[in-house]
Amino acid sequence: MAARKKEDEQVSMIDTFREFKTDKDIDRTTLVSVLEESFRNVLAKRYGSDENFDVIVNPDKGDFEIYRNRVVVEDGEVEDDNKQISLTEARKIEPDYEVGEDVSEPVDFAKFGRRAILTLRQTLASKILELEHDALYNKYKDRVGQLISGEVYQVWKREVLLVDDENNELILPRSEQIPRDIYRKGETIRAVIDRVDNENNNPKIILSRTSPVFMERLLEQEVPEIADGLIAIKKIARMPGERAKIAVESFDDRIDPVGACVGVRGSRVHGIVRELCNENIDVINWTANTKLFIQRALSPARITSINLDEENRKADVYLQPEEVSLAIGRGGLNIKLASMLTEYTIDVYRVVSEQEMSEQEDDVYLDQFDDEIDQWIIDAIKAIGLDTAKSVLNAPREMLVEKADLEEETVDHVLDVLRREFEN
Repeated sequence: MAARKKEDEQVSMIDTFREFKTDKDIDRTTLVSVLEESFRNVLAKRYGSDENFDVIVNPDKGDFEIYRNRVVVEDGEVEDDNKQISLTEARKIEPDYEVGEDVSEPVDFAKFGRRAILTLRQTLASKILELEHDALYNKYKDRVGQLISGEVYQVWKREVLLVDDENNELILPRSEQIPRDIYRKGETIRAVIDRVDNENNNPKIILSRTSPVFMERLLEQEVPEIADGLIAIKKIARMPGERAKIAVESFDDRIDPVGACVGVRGSRVHGIVRELCNENIDVINWTANTKLFIQRALSPARITSINLDEENRKADVYLQPEEVSLAIGRGGLNIKLASMLTEYTIDVYRVVSEQEMSEQEDDVYLDQFDDEIDQWIIDAIKAIGLDTAKSVLNAPREMLVEKADLEEETVDHVLDVLRREFEN
């Protein structure tokens, strides 16, 4: 019974090695080193030293051998049982041994006991896990910004767990998902590697589908001129799932960068739009001329004039009344993206006619309406540079909602009060 138990333990150890060899992505040299080191630690604890032991590990076959080497000495002269063996004991192994010769005998690791074997298994598992973590981190740490495909393995409220083609885990947090994304287990999705965390040697590969880099990589795949370096993506501004603006530049005068990116009848950009849950994409020509760049960024609105404050990176844009809503866009989306793309704070104003200019002479300061409008509302409007009633009436309603951070009902109430003043 005891012999069978030892044999079972030996088989269990061999099965462990085979498992490591088959399932773990670790090179052979490293695996042999880890296994040998683990055995030598046990031998050193049991015999006081492992210097005279040969440990032979063969992960290809999933087995191992241990030999202890001792020097034959005269009977009664053994000083170190671990490194020396008496002549009589040596001749029990081989009858022709002589003093001074080396004796090599196999060590039955199963005789060390079940506790030692379990400890060794746990140590091996721990070291192999560390090696796996190191290998995973080293594999992905230099791939940040690259496009990757993964299979959806598990969908949770705060994140989606994916696996790559080597079964490594990838994490797509909720904050990096396009709002209208829907994931189903087993489907393949694409994302960009946003970062690789390695806290406490526990690597986490974080993906993103909202990053501008994700759109950039998709464009590189769809537009050969970008991949070939003939067209450069200078800047991307995104409101994921809603709208994006991309500034591109051509290094070849014969190539229209906007046309190349959009493709014939939008053929190149349509695939990206579908990938991004129907996110609308505006492609514009990049230019170093700031005024012209802001003008293009606010497309489709047509600008009348622009005043720049380059030190504070602010731009006052003047438009005809019918162009104001186009510049701002639905929900202020167009002006937000234009500001992100140009890195300028953009304020839009209506162009005032001579008749309106003459009417402004009869303007009234907002503070005089404190009996009908709460003072905090007046202060919020004044904080965006509008001090008088007519300046508020001439400003786009959307701008008052967005810039002053007021509810639409509150803005409508303010406008009603101010209009009544001039009607009277």
